[in-house]
Amino acid sequence: MKSKTVFTSIIAVAAITLGGITAASAESTLEIVQKRGHVRCQVGPPSAGYYNLDAEGSWYGLDVQVCRAVAAAIFGDKDKLEIQSVSSQMRFTALANGESDLLSRTATWTMSRDTQLGIDFLQPNFYDGQGFTVHKDSGITSALQLKGAKVCVTSGTTTELNLIDYSRVNDLNISVVTFEDFNVRDETYLNGGCDSTTGDKSSMAGNMAAFPVPADHVILPETISKEPLASAVRHGDSEWRDIVSWAIFAMINAEELGVTSANVEDLRANSDNVNIRRMLGVESNLHEGLGLDKDWAYNIIKQVGNYGENYEAFMGSGELGIGISREGTPNALWTKGGLMYSPPMR
Repeated sequence: MKSKTVFTSIIAVAAITLGGITAASAESTLEIVQKRGHVRCQVGPPSAGYYNLDAEGSWYGLDVQVCRAVAAAIFGDKDKLEIQSVSSQMRFTALANGESDLLSRTATWTMSRDTQLGIDFLQPNFYDGQGFTVHKDSGITSALQLKGAKVCVTSGTTTELNLIDYSRVNDLNISVVTFEDFNVRDETYLNGGCDSTTGDKSSMAGNMAAFPVPADHVILPETISKEPLASAVRHGDSEWRDIVSWAIFAMINAEELGVTSANVEDLRANSDNVNIRRMLGVESNLHEGLGLDKDWAYNIIKQVGNYGENYEAFMGSGELGIGISREGTPNALWTKGGLMYSPPMR
């Protein structure tokens, strides 16, 4: 089954029927997904590195790979998947009301979101921070020089709130100019409607690469926020939370153990490493606690790859990557000083 592309409008998301909500509450998410035959996974409007569309209309990116990993774990087929592109303003509503099974889209894990929206955040798959882009010929070299500036920002995001806080704390009197669509935000900035644009640094790097003359712009050195970007599921379904969480952990654990999409088949057949054998379903019964087949993690690594493979492909120096190095950052494995860490799979 080829992954479907669905652009979900605000009206369509809001119009979920009472009958659908009632049905969702009567069955577990896993049961609904298995009966439907595919996972409904929510991303945002195309964003380089995380979720983007190729010439044939198929989605790719680091966050899309989380969606594919969950599909591979459940069905043994990474393409049993429906990708939904939802606006920032409606993303959490679409997840909480059952329109989406899973959110995997540059969403920052915050306390209020985790405790007040009826959703649960999982292991971050990218650690980021907010910064500012300016025209190089502006002469601005620090965010503290933005006093009185007009700054473009996407509405309905932590980015907007962080900008307001930063302006207030530093007495910058920044004029906040909001947009629902980051493409319109960037176009306004490029046409002189704003002095700067702000967002997660990784996203800005990807967007800037598509500017007519990327070298005419610079990302300022300040990082003004913590942005742990994480997948999320509906609150109250621990079975589904376990499945999505351990799909992500399996990718991280596989990188730590040196298991890749290229060698996973050989290691499953020949490895003496008990940790690898357990993860790949050769020994023990880890799959039973998830309600999945014993090959669930093998299918993820074989079809989707480990975390490092996907980082390199979409965020790093791969053909589709946006050139962000992991070295010395929180996105490195914990064994290399980073925060990418999986609990023991035993």
